[in-house]
Amino acid sequence: MDNNGDISLSPSLNHWSRWLVAFSGGLDSTVLLHLLVQLREQTGARLRAIHVHHGLSRYADDWAVHCQQICERWKVPMEVIRVELQENGQGVEAQAREARYAALAGALQPQEALITAQHLDDQCETLLLALKRGSGPAGLAAMPETLAFAGGTLVRPMLKNPRSALESYAGKHGLAWIEDESNQDDRFDRNYLRLRVLPQLTQRWPHFARTAARSAALCGEQESLIDELLADELASLIGPQGELRLTPLAAMSDIRRAALLRRWLTRGGGQAPSRSMLARLWDEVACARADAAPRLRLGGEEVRRYHGALWRVKCRASLDDVVLSWDDPAQPLELPEALGTLSWGEPGSAVRPPADDEQVSVRFRARGTVHILGRAHGRPIKKLWQELGIAPWRRFTTPLLYYNECLIAAPGIFVTREGAPQGASCWHILWQKEQES
Repeated sequence: MDNNGDISLSPSLNHWSRWLVAFSGGLDSTVLLHLLVQLREQTGARLRAIHVHHGLSRYADDWAVHCQQICERWKVPMEVIRVELQENGQGVEAQAREARYAALAGALQPQEALITAQHLDDQCETLLLALKRGSGPAGLAAMPETLAFAGGTLVRPMLKNPRSALESYAGKHGLAWIEDESNQDDRFDRNYLRLRVLPQLTQRWPHFARTAARSAALCGEQESLIDELLADELASLIGPQGELRLTPLAAMSDIRRAALLRRWLTRGGGQAPSRSMLARLWDEVACARADAAPRLRLGGEEVRRYHGALWRVKCRASLDDVVLSWDDPAQPLELPEALGTLSWGEPGSAVRPPADDEQVSVRFRARGTVHILGRAHGRPIKKLWQELGIAPWRRFTTPLLYYNECLIAAPGIFVTREGAPQGASCWHILWQKEQES
């Protein structure tokens, strides 16, 4: 797509008719939104915007108002989402990015593409940052034009345009945008490159950003080729629940094994590991002693070993002290930490109805000896989980149905003697999971 000869937008936009624009109010996203407003008239696409309010600047509230006014003027529905940064040991830049993309993922609707405003200079900066980190071809490929994201697709339609083209376009159309004062703080790596390094490189080699982007594209092509060549082998190593079998990996060369591990870890949008992290994963987790329960954190996940395989497990807050009262059985019960919902009705585990004086609740921790249907003797809950083949991390994220202080069932896993159906009188409890790990 070409717009008045100023900005070239990727034709990949044609694949979607619903667009969600990440709108910060800065130059880049303002130009992008203005272009998409025009294209909306031509294509009939549905367009809306989201503004992520980090609260880092004293002007953050003013920026949100500015964005709302722009969207009202251009008749674009807009939502403001406020986020709080979570300390992850990676600095403010990484925290803000993680919070921003989590908010965008939560806002994205089915059949909708997330459209972001990165341009050619951003691509060059990303490549240089990857070089600084010592990244391999996957990192040096920088930002792809399209990317699987939150069950949908992220599209960067302006990657081939330099920032200078965006500035010219904004001036030509009289656009107003926000200037974030933090963009002048060269303590941040990306700002340091933008303010101090790239101007010198561009002065010496005017087309540096474009040729750097070409190198990134070539690295991306090589990675895509390796993806194709390893796809069948990787599929053969992955079990029915997404686990990665270890025995075949042990016989491989270090290089081949690392390539397969990296692709397994990034399936579904997982965080790409560094070379040192891959080495630690193999040495400290895969090759740990047989009686150990090793784990290694990578982004928002942990990698664990269990039953001869590696598993990716979402990091969750402790649920040990959580007690959820279920006062209205007619309504599904939403579980915390994206664990799904509980509801009464077939299909599901058959249990007796609660008595009038029994309070129904859901917990995530059981103690002591448990007697389950079909077994003559009780077993300590720890031994019972082991015998039932429940992975260690799932033992503390499985909802447990209680009547008063009496354990009744782990839906879909077991029913206790105390919860046994009585004649034809029974209810059925169903756990609909949102996350398997």
